[in-house]
Amino acid sequence: MFFFGWDNYIKYAYPADELNPILCHGRGSDKENPDNININDILGDYSLTLIDTLDTLAILGEQQEFERAVERVIKDVSFNQNNKVQVFELNIRALGGLLSAHLLASDPSFGYAISGYKGELLDMARDLADRLMPAFQHTKTGIPYPRVNLRYGVPRTETIETCTAGAGSLVLEFGVLSRLTNNSYYEEAAKRALKALWDRRSDIDLLGNVINIQTGQWIHTASSTGAGIDSFFEYLLKAYVLFGEDEYFEMFKDAYRAIMQHVRDPTGYLYRNVHMSTGALISPWIDSLSAFWPGLQVLYGDLDAAIKGHLVFYNIWRKYHALPERFDFYRKSVDIGFYPLRPEFVESTYYLYRATRDPFYLHVGEMIIEELNNRTRLPCGFASIGDVRTGRLEDRMESFLLSETMKYLYLLFDTDNAFNKLDSNFVFTTEGHFLPLAGQYLKKNIQQPSADSSTCYAYQIGQTSKSHYIQYPGSLDMTSVPYLAGTDFAAYIVGYNKNSLQDVYPNGQCVSPLISSRSFDITFNQLRRQGEQDTSPRLVEIVGGFFAKSLSGLKVEITKRPIREGGGFEITRG
Repeated sequence: MFFFGWDNYIKYAYPADELNPILCHGRGSDKENPDNININDILGDYSLTLIDTLDTLAILGEQQEFERAVERVIKDVSFNQNNKVQVFELNIRALGGLLSAHLLASDPSFGYAISGYKGELLDMARDLADRLMPAFQHTKTGIPYPRVNLRYGVPRTETIETCTAGAGSLVLEFGVLSRLTNNSYYEEAAKRALKALWDRRSDIDLLGNVINIQTGQWIHTASSTGAGIDSFFEYLLKAYVLFGEDEYFEMFKDAYRAIMQHVRDPTGYLYRNVHMSTGALISPWIDSLSAFWPGLQVLYGDLDAAIKGHLVFYNIWRKYHALPERFDFYRKSVDIGFYPLRPEFVESTYYLYRATRDPFYLHVGEMIIEELNNRTRLPCGFASIGDVRTGRLEDRMESFLLSETMKYLYLLFDTDNAFNKLDSNFVFTTEGHFLPLAGQYLKKNIQQPSADSSTCYAYQIGQTSKSHYIQYPGSLDMTSVPYLAGTDFAAYIVGYNKNSLQDVYPNGQCVSPLISSRSFDITFNQLRRQGEQDTSPRLVEIVGGFFAKSLSGLKVEITKRPIREGGGFEITRG
């Protein structure tokens, strides 16, 4: 799957930024419509998919293709473009891609060093960062402008409103660049922006979604784990893992505590949009970007919460065979049906499998692979799904498909991959880029946390662990996620009906399903004489329909229609 997408990008799109898989050609910046931020925030005529995919080639063990791709970047890519782009997107996709590939190409310990490589990718990373740095100038709070022109800096007409994730998810890439170049300028700017956001949290330790970079006032006060704020939390925890600095961990712990108290709903399954000052519900939907959250919870060691949150997205996927951009958990229906082949659900599936070794997560990965192949694969690549309800496709293959989605799927199933066995301070960034940091680049007064101080505890299989497949291969395993108490509740939350009854239960006993019955009185005809009616016996609702011992006169079969077909009742026989 990966090479189908990669080979078609090289064949039909390169050196353009992305592949249009329907028309079979490349896509770059939208010169005709400079205000098209959906395209121009990301694409700027610098072969983005090529850069974004470099470390994936190494992780897949494709050394020759990795070397050819690095050579292409060095030879053909330039960031001296008269294009206005988003700082956040270029940081995570391009700067992160260059740094990851540089570390792999230059450090023999990873096994992907390139003979004759002279650090050109690091030079390009520094050049790109220098073009992004004007975003931090002329801002009173230290929070950067959201966009810059790569050639001329911040336009005079640029907005002074930015989202929390965009301004607060720079410290990993900028920090690594500073350590590798021995220039603290980049890291200090990113860290100042992150702390400026954190210092403006509410009294209950929640942050808003959009802020004014000059006044520091919150414009959009919704707090969540989803779009506009998601990777802020991710970079707090991962900065601690990578750099070993306690202040990041302290911020994350406070943020996590507030989220679990105010954003998580009472069931423990949903993470809502709430007001940052009160915790009151603002909107009844969750978005697909928040599917990353269970993976972050795994890194933090909160496996029980991660398993619950992941099950929500798993059942949404089963319901629509993809993950809609927004899902309304009140109406149990799609709010925005777009799915651009995002990686967040796959990412969390990967982390949960690495932590639990539960084969359920391999099943989830298999399900995702089948759906991507069946619904989005075209002769020239993989297309975005315009609406998960209808299957309509859109002509775009975003770079993160190869950078993240395929990478996490590969690592999920390649359990012996060398990257799955590393035991050091490395992270995968929010774009899935592999970033390690050798001890020589850590600050001298930083000590890596000891095992005794770790918050990540060994996964407890459960009370039925005596039959777990790890200890007793071939045994009847009732400890997997699908058999846990409360698993079906996640399906109920999203309105997914499996249309099948589970006939084996963890207790080892067969039981009849408990159905709340409802009765109906039905009048078949109205007699002419007032007050006289022919009334049927009482009908009792059972699984999938109704039951009655006898009916006189007109006989009909009344069946309840599934919710996905509009609900209600219909006469199916009579």
